Amino acid sequence: MASALQCRAVSPFVAASSTHRHSRRCLAVQASQRNEQPMQQRAANLLLSLGAAATLALSGPAFADNSNVRLPPLDNDPNRCERGFTGNTIGQANAVSNTALDLRFCDFKGANLSGKTLSGAFMNETDFSGANMRETVLSKAYAYKSNLSGADMTNAVIDRVVLDGANLEGAKFVNAVITGTTFKGANLAGADFEDALIGSEDAKRLCANPTLLGDSRDQVGCYQAR
Repeated sequence: MASALQCRAVSPFVAASSTHRHSRRCLAVQASQRNEQPMQQRAANLLLSLGAAATLALSGPAFADNSNVRLPPLDNDPNRCERGFTGNTIGQANAVSNTALDLRFCDFKGANLSGKTLSGAFMNETDFSGANMRETVLSKAYAYKSNLSGADMTNAVIDRVVLDGANLEGAKFVNAVITGTTFKGANLAGADFEDALIGSEDAKRLCANPTLLGDSRDQVGCYQAR
């Protein structure tokens, strides 16, 4: 029986010894859970994960044409959307996990995803409207045309994420870290970037978006980014 331990993203301010113990426990639980999977399913998950890593490696600012992105087939796991409430923890920075996180077309409207790690997740055309995504980690997530309107991403890590074509109207990025992320064609009306840490190139991309207006432009620092 799998352990009930939930492995969540660890704050960088937690003591190193505590972080090390937490990571070892997480790895032990995840190794146990992997051993419970049928070998064929584990192989399929690995191939999907490798495909995800290869695709997302191309999904940064230098890979601007999302119409040509070739994604792996939709995961046929009937519980794939439920995995969004667990997330993943292995290889957060490089979006490498034992299992690909396929959240395409899932409905997380108003859901509580606070503190979850969704690194490397396929999130295109997923509904996160009004969701609690405070302190969520989104390294190399692919959120093309996703609906994040009204989502609260306060203190979130938004690193190398494709948000092209996404609906970000009224989304909160308060004190979030935003680096290497694209917003081409996104709706940024009323988005809140107060105290967000935004990379200089990210600021330029945000300021080039015609839907970023009023206070949102000031918060991003668009006058300085010209």
